[in-house]
Amino acid sequence: MVPSADVWTQNIVVSPYCRVSTDKEDQRNSLESQIQYFTAFIKSHPNWTLGEVYYDEGITGTAIKKRKNFNRLIHDALAGNVQFIITKEVSRFARNTLHTLDFTRKLKARGVGVYFILDNINTLDSDGELRLTIMASLAQEESRKTSERIKWGQKRMMERGFAFGGPMYGLVITDGKITVDPEEAPLVKFIFDRYADGGSCYGIAREINEKGIKTKRGRVWTHNAIFKILRNEKYVGDLRQQKTFTPDFLTHESQKNKIENTLYLKNTHEAIIDRGTWNQVQAELQRRVTDSAEKRSRYTNRYWCSGKVFCAECGRKFIRRQSVGKNRRYNSITWRCYAAVSYGKEKLNLLGEDLGCKNYSVNDKALSLCMREVLKFIQINKSLLMKEISSEIKTVQAQSEATDVVPLQNKIDELNGYKTRSIDLFVKEMISQEELKRQKLFYDGEIERISKQISDIQANNRLIREQTIDLQKMIDEAANISNLKYDIPLLYGELLDRIEVHKSKALVFYLQAVPFGIKVIYSIQGCRDAYTVNIKSRETIR
Repeated sequence: MVPSADVWTQNIVVSPYCRVSTDKEDQRNSLESQIQYFTAFIKSHPNWTLGEVYYDEGITGTAIKKRKNFNRLIHDALAGNVQFIITKEVSRFARNTLHTLDFTRKLKARGVGVYFILDNINTLDSDGELRLTIMASLAQEESRKTSERIKWGQKRMMERGFAFGGPMYGLVITDGKITVDPEEAPLVKFIFDRYADGGSCYGIAREINEKGIKTKRGRVWTHNAIFKILRNEKYVGDLRQQKTFTPDFLTHESQKNKIENTLYLKNTHEAIIDRGTWNQVQAELQRRVTDSAEKRSRYTNRYWCSGKVFCAECGRKFIRRQSVGKNRRYNSITWRCYAAVSYGKEKLNLLGEDLGCKNYSVNDKALSLCMREVLKFIQINKSLLMKEISSEIKTVQAQSEATDVVPLQNKIDELNGYKTRSIDLFVKEMISQEELKRQKLFYDGEIERISKQISDIQANNRLIREQTIDLQKMIDEAANISNLKYDIPLLYGELLDRIEVHKSKALVFYLQAVPFGIKVIYSIQGCRDAYTVNIKSRETIR
């Protein structure tokens, strides 16, 4: 039964929605009171059936995405499981005018009304939307004013040196005051001293991890964590306020502050690092960052396999490393596993945890020559490639033969017919209301199960069609590969999907247009100008 505006005498399922914006004790008591009030309110209407009570705790009214139970309520109502919703007031439902109208319109289109008790608004009434628009606009404006009052108050507190934010290594923030943690401060000093002496963020992180020391959140140290500590002015006793800001009070999403002026206060609390060391480290950070930026701009997109080389031992990416020989007369370019670069060879730290990687590095020349051999192998065996792709197409197309959804759709129509007959039996007083609920619950469950089955089949059919199209394109691309010259390194990056590096001098290449991998086993001899790569075998792998 779809309720009309006169819902007070109809036999409908009614669910209340409650929300409090904080999870403090007094607000939790308020939530319990709301639930008790709504339950009594619904039971005071003899024809109403109390549905599930939906509520959210500790979440602001403007943060719709975070209100899980609110979103679940809307979903259940649109699915027909809730026929009428009651809530305290418009501001409890949503403080965003657009969201309020959007949700209530969708619900009304399905015959579901919302009653705001304190505002005395029923969205099923003829003037319900007009009155709701006015009240929702007032609620949104109140949210804006509240947001501005909070920001104004926070700014005044910041000017007085009140510190916001969570815990950080070596420092403790309690009621806006920063104090030094005597147990963690020595490690902070170690980090600054090592960097000032020429250490790298990678190297410092590796040393700390080998000692078995965890971050504040119990994780392993990374170069990025070290970098953040080196840039944090709180360690020298200063305080930079408003590093982030919230541009839109409706979304509550914070951004790095590049618009509003930040507030910098000196000597607001006890320092861990002396001013001289701090200035030295900041100058060194600036120098290294500038150098890195110049190198990045100089070498952007220069390496054909960047981001595509993976370690077969630990799954990490390989990164490019360059070493310079004595008198800068010899450059060695290799690719090495990120875990090995960060932590060295595979080992256990003092806590017994795995660090590093046992895989070897790969010379850049070996990668290029093996890629050349892969393309050469494809040209020689292009008939095999075409046969493999054609076989793959037949396999994919065969999968679609048993995916007809018409019988399942007919089954849903049959279940809907049973539901209609059950309602007719209830109207004729041949079954009780409890029996009607039981039958409806069963039929709805079956319809939902079959609908999901249909959705999965349709998604699989779409995937099969897409795979077939991709494989057809692959034939054309593979033909192009077989006609390319295999000694042009500039084309390697466009053709390559990924490379897996195995410990036993084996590389597995996966190309964009090839449905199988090509394994190349090689050996090396000599060094420097006499360095040579010998291909021992090539084979396809699935």
